[in-house]
Amino acid sequence: MAETTLTHTSPLDRPQGLRGIAADWASDQRAFKNVSWGKAMMWIFLLSDTFIFGCFLLSYMTARMSTRVPWPNPSEVFALRIGGQEIPLILIAIMTFVLISSSGTMAMAVNFGYRRDRRKTAILMLLTAALGATFVGMQAFEWTKLITEGVRPWGNPWGAAQFGSCFFMITGFHGTHVTIGVIFLIIVARKVWRGDFDTGRPGFFTSRRGRYENVEIMGLYWHFVDLVWVFIFAFFYLW
Repeated sequence: MAETTLTHTSPLDRPQGLRGIAADWASDQRAFKNVSWGKAMMWIFLLSDTFIFGCFLLSYMTARMSTRVPWPNPSEVFALRIGGQEIPLILIAIMTFVLISSSGTMAMAVNFGYRRDRRKTAILMLLTAALGATFVGMQAFEWTKLITEGVRPWGNPWGAAQFGSCFFMITGFHGTHVTIGVIFLIIVARKVWRGDFDTGRPGFFTSRRGRYENVEIMGLYWHFVDLVWVFIFAFFYLW
């Protein structure tokens, strides 16, 4: 009779350093053990998006600090004439308030989602989408105003030519993220309202029952978009 020898691998025999990290991730021994793949992939996507926005903001700061031509004053460029007076950054302040408020409604939607309160979850997600659409609408108004005043990616009437390209690139990329978020908020809210997460109705995001975690995944994306706007607001409009 052949004897079967059982061998136990000592922790010291496992790969160390970067090879150990790669081994853990490949075999899923530690990474994401208590996190769903949907949430993990969203975190990885947000991490990659952070690098992109970071590169954009670093490029903006480099262009601004390296140019010898005076940089346009944001208080003058983004001012609105109301009642015969120029009010600096009033539109940007309202846009920021609207987007930050949408983070609150999204957080409440996630809370009610895990409580299985379909009606409140769907309503709060639609309210979040409405606030996001309002933000995009105000951003479109801002773009229209500046374009009619002569701002272009290759120049503007107030100073450094790089201002236009930086403005349209950074705010346009962020506005695209908000628009995509609004579309997916409406899609998920509709599925929540119909009860697709309770019945397991086959479809986009709803092939399994009880997947209210998708509401939280949408919340992660939306909070990221709001956080990025805080940095854009600080670096682009206040500096």
